[in-house]
Amino acid sequence: MRDDISELQKRICDGDSQAFKELYDCFCTPLLHLALAIVHNREMAEEIVADVFIAIWKKNKSLHQVTNLKWYLYTATRHIAFNYLRKYAHKKTLHLDEAYLLEYEINPEVQLISNEMMRHLNTAISELPPQCRLIFKLVKEDGLKYREVAVLLNISIKTVENQIGIALKKLTKMKAWLITPLPDSQ
Repeated sequence: MRDDISELQKRICDGDSQAFKELYDCFCTPLLHLALAIVHNREMAEEIVADVFIAIWKKNKSLHQVTNLKWYLYTATRHIAFNYLRKYAHKKTLHLDEAYLLEYEINPEVQLISNEMMRHLNTAISELPPQCRLIFKLVKEDGLKYREVAVLLNISIKTVENQIGIALKKLTKMKAWLITPLPDSQ
C-alpha cells in the first residue's frame, strides 16, 4: 500500500486530479473517524477532513517533500481538529471519555463471518472505553504503528500497548462466548 500511496503522491505533485480523488477515497473515512474522535461533532469533523484535503491540493507542488503521506494526513487532521477545538472552545464540546459509536467497515475477509457474529463484534467494540476503542481502530483498522498512535494521541507507547491488550482481552472473551455451544435443552 505504501508504494500505491507514493505513486499517488507523485501524480498529485504533477497536478493529477484523479490521483487526488483516489487519495481522498482511500483516506476520507479513516481521517473522519480520527477527527470525530477529537471534536465529537460530525459536521465539524467533515469540515476538518475537507480542510486537510484542500491544503493537500493547494500544496500539491511541494508534496514531494513529504516522506510519509499517510502519517502526514493523520497528523494534519489531528492538528486541524485541535485548532477547531481551540477556535470553538466557547461552544459545548464532548470529552473523549464520553462514548460515541464508530462506523466499522467490513473488508472482504470479514464478510465471511456471519451477520450475527459481526453484530456481536461491533457491539463489543462499541462497548470498549472511548480511548481504547480509538486506539484499537487506529492500530487494527487504519494500520498505524503503536509509535505513530502514541505520537498522534500524545500518549506513551506503553499506553497504546496496554489499551490494545485490554481491547483484545475483551474481544477474546466475546469470541469465546460466541463459539461456546449452548447446552442441549432435552
